[in-house]
Amino acid sequence: MTLLIIQKAMKKIVLLMLLFAPMICIKAQVKVDLKGKVAREADRRANQRTAEAVDKAFDKAEEGVASLFKKKEKEEKAVQEKNQDIPDNQKNQPANEPGNPSDEIQGTGQQQPTLVWAKYDFVPGDRIIFEDIHENEENGEFPSRWDLVYGGGIENAVFDNSKVIYFRSGDAFIVPYLKNPKVDYLPDIFTIEFDAWFEAREYCYYYLKLFDDKNQADACNLITVSANAIYYKGLGGSTYPGEKYDDNLSRSYWRHIALAFNVRALKIYLDDVRLVNIPNLGCNPTGVTIGVPEFNSAGTKGINRFIKNIRIAEGGVKLYDRLQQDGRIITNGIRFDVNKATLRPESMGVINSIFQLMNDHPEVKFSVEGHTDSDGDDAFNQKLSEQRAETVVSTLIQMGIDSSRLTTKGWGESKPLSDNSTPEGKANNRRVEFVKL
Repeated sequence: MTLLIIQKAMKKIVLLMLLFAPMICIKAQVKVDLKGKVAREADRRANQRTAEAVDKAFDKAEEGVASLFKKKEKEEKAVQEKNQDIPDNQKNQPANEPGNPSDEIQGTGQQQPTLVWAKYDFVPGDRIIFEDIHENEENGEFPSRWDLVYGGGIENAVFDNSKVIYFRSGDAFIVPYLKNPKVDYLPDIFTIEFDAWFEAREYCYYYLKLFDDKNQADACNLITVSANAIYYKGLGGSTYPGEKYDDNLSRSYWRHIALAFNVRALKIYLDDVRLVNIPNLGCNPTGVTIGVPEFNSAGTKGINRFIKNIRIAEGGVKLYDRLQQDGRIITNGIRFDVNKATLRPESMGVINSIFQLMNDHPEVKFSVEGHTDSDGDDAFNQKLSEQRAETVVSTLIQMGIDSSRLTTKGWGESKPLSDNSTPEGKANNRRVEFVKL
């Protein structure tokens, strides 16, 4: 009976200690005014339980602090990823600048990947003539898919986590290396695209000629591309909205150059804006030459000048006509980051055209189907093709297309259009198809 009373008393003491454990020293002792073995055992147990209670209190406190740090780290990581996915030319811009209109949703990777460049209307050709993404190139060597016109210091390099063509010195020009470079290899309707690097605080230029300067006679005048302007010699051009031609820009960044020629009309884009629109070019483009001048306008040498992702493609019929003829629209103009389902901003030209088609024809429904080339694992390519199709559909829904009009499917590498043995074949196989339902 006495033992039972003592045990009950100990339970009450332990309860009190649990309540006040955060405020007492770990070394505190529970003293029981009893003699003998029973009292010592009760004392030992009470001390043990008090220590356990204190340990639990500290454990909970540590867990709370850890969770706060984890939450903060997660938030910081999300912000970093968001900023990384925003194109450099759209970071830190005022709300109403051309690259960041206030009435448009900006792309932030997977969250809002694609409503950047919401007014972009460039649609690439649907058959790749030449493509160089610099895969399997050895650093320091001359680019294997190009031929030298004149100049020097042109080599493969890795810059900004990308494989690039590096112009180490000025007054250097290159042309695509083709089997029959003397012939006119540009069709009546074609597109040209590439990315160019512009160094901060330098007046850096790139030149583009619509003929092969090594193997063909002069055909068209010189195109000059700067960080904020594009001009066609003799017929003009313009600067990027909100910027000045002679701005000494304080930041370095990539810009996407896109050119579209249709029989006689020429349009040239800098990122999301068309800066050249010539209805009658007055010449017949026959090839492509890309290079840099000897000096920049400031008269200095040694500027970092890089290009990448060069693509020449033959144009095709309008999207709706393709749909009527074939029951599907095949496009390789929807681009993604390597091995990811994150849309690149230049994809918006095609997506905007699909959006407009579906707006004009509300009866049209599509199965959006992703395809890859044969590089990499079959299972990975299958999953990637599915994810890319889902990204495109998600973008169209964000733009206002009803989800009931769209389904998705991925085919991986199982349905190639071309041989995967060439860069052009792989490029044609990396595509998104809009199949009429």
